[in-house]
Amino acid sequence: MLTGVRGLSSSSGPRVCIVGGGPAGFYTAQQLLKARQDAAVDIYERLPVPFGLVRFGVAPDHPEVKNVINTFTQTAQHERCSFHGNVNVGKDVTIDELRQAYHAVVLSYGAEGNRSMGIPGEDLPGVFSAKDFVGWYNGLPSNKELHPDLSFETAVILGQGNVALDVARILLAPVEMLKETDITQNALEALAGSKVRRVLIVGRRGPLQIACTIKELREMVNLPNTRADMLPADFEGIAEALKDLPRPRKRLTELMMKAVKEGGDDKAEKCWGLRFFRSPVEVLAGADEKRAAGIRLALNKLEGSGESVRAEVTGQLEDVDCGLIISSIGYKSIPIDPAVPFDPRRAIVPNEMGRVQDTAGLYCSGWVKRGPTGVIATTMNDSFDTARVLIQDMEAGKLDLSVNKPGAQAITALLQTRGVRMVLFSQWEKINAEEEKRGKSLGKAREKLLDVDEMLKIRNVFISIFF
Repeated sequence: MLTGVRGLSSSSGPRVCIVGGGPAGFYTAQQLLKARQDAAVDIYERLPVPFGLVRFGVAPDHPEVKNVINTFTQTAQHERCSFHGNVNVGKDVTIDELRQAYHAVVLSYGAEGNRSMGIPGEDLPGVFSAKDFVGWYNGLPSNKELHPDLSFETAVILGQGNVALDVARILLAPVEMLKETDITQNALEALAGSKVRRVLIVGRRGPLQIACTIKELREMVNLPNTRADMLPADFEGIAEALKDLPRPRKRLTELMMKAVKEGGDDKAEKCWGLRFFRSPVEVLAGADEKRAAGIRLALNKLEGSGESVRAEVTGQLEDVDCGLIISSIGYKSIPIDPAVPFDPRRAIVPNEMGRVQDTAGLYCSGWVKRGPTGVIATTMNDSFDTARVLIQDMEAGKLDLSVNKPGAQAITALLQTRGVRMVLFSQWEKINAEEEKRGKSLGKAREKLLDVDEMLKIRNVFISIFF
């Protein structure tokens, strides 16, 4: 039994359950704890470890972005907050069971699915989603067996957002730049032996619509032993449009044009290039039909203007030989429980300002609320908004706080009868210490555990010591 372990709060105030231990979940919890001095907040996370995309999505060479983990840790250690890892909501416990135990339930479980390209050949070996590829080098347990074949000279990334540029940078970066980060040792060794020398980053529209930010583009431009390989034709007429652009878009476009003009060091062993006005229509198989060997792209022209500009196919096609294809066209949320409304077209939980449609006491924040867009700060503001709406509903009497709810006490007992091996935050700290210990022996920040069972063994060691 885990009752008695710190975190099972005895507060008689409102009890709120948050589903998802990533940025949206922690930011929602932070705001609720700040705004209601009597609220108890419990966070349930599918994996044994917290922090979601901060741990598994942020590039390993961006440690400064991961500093937000310090804030999340303070939230998890708050006397009125508890973290419950290794709990698969929708499977181990239902949303209805959570709603019976809490005054309010907030869905903050992010976007675990991949958007499909919907083209022939996308299921061939050699084709990966960016989500899975990032999960591989960042130590997501479900991606530990990915084993991408990096023995080909050219890789093509479909999509031009920050994730696409992260993947391109990791593929081309000198291993010396990565070896002290928290990239997994398996990925580091695979990248050390990589034969990838050329990465093309493909977008369906033009330079003025590219989705990445200037920071990520600048990192590509400044990557050692690497040169830019652009097509000047893609930038025809762009110089004339510069004066009318907002400052961030103007700076981004100027940096691209500089890369077109200067190119880079011709002696560089590796190159990368942005390719515009192209959409994938088919992954081409090799002669043996067993794996990807290229991609067929439709050439586009732009129709419309401003924000409504769209890509229209011209009828022309272009084939690119490549052995590695990574689709970075977006993540998508998936339904969590039949009791929760879900919009399959938009891949979100339908809501109004975070209030789930037609379901009193049920809320959502983060990507499952608005779709997989923006940066961590976007998710922070969005989650704070949901928390404020929830507080307003408490204060307006829309939630019945006169009824005592058992919260984690009831759910923990239920999970124990079902054999669920829950991981508390103090147990995560033991896992964390083990990862840092293994990392130190390799001269890096941490070496992430890739196996859930191994994580749970460390949790079990903690329980035997604790009791």
